[in-house]
Amino acid sequence: MKSDIDDIKHIYNEILFIKDELAKTDEALFLNNNVLKRAFIRSIEIIGEASNKLSDSFKKKYNEPEWRKFSATRNHLIHGYFIVDYDIVWDLVKN
Repeated sequence: MKSDIDDIKHIYNEILFIKDELAKTDEALFLNNNVLKRAFIRSIEIIGEASNKLSDSFKKKYNEPEWRKFSATRNHLIHGYFIVDYDIVWDLVKN
């Protein structure tokens, strides 16, 4: 059985990946790089999925992040893959 710590590690690793890649690119490069766009979306999906698997007690204890928003963003990307606005993805990962 996975623990909350395992899910937090997944979230942390994806955040590190995004931060590392952001340091090497800018918005114009991102918008013209299909591999990077897909990678960022995948990382956001993993963050959303892992945050959704966190226990209710963990989310209640550490309620600073709006966990539900991570999951909602993941759901939008998974189910609305054909209408992704990459300007919004860029804004999301930058901020």
